[in-house]
Amino acid sequence: MSQPPLVLFHTEHCHLCEQAAALLQGAGLSYTHVDICDDPHLAERYGISIPVLQRVDSQLELCWPFDLPQIQAFLGV
Repeated sequence: MSQPPLVLFHTEHCHLCEQAAALLQGAGLSYTHVDICDDPHLAERYGISIPVLQRVDSQLELCWPFDLPQIQAFLGV
């Protein structure tokens, strides 16, 4: 089973976002970074809940805090 495309909504210099990215990288998962500060709509939507991991295929979202077992369940693996 291939991994669905993932997006990590984040901002620069956010220690929680850095932790989430390290967790994803450590698990060998590929994802796209989207900085919410680059888009006012995203900043309003995710401003207090980042980091947020989104499955592009289903638009389902996993809000921080999350760990590897939660990510695996989110991905259905």
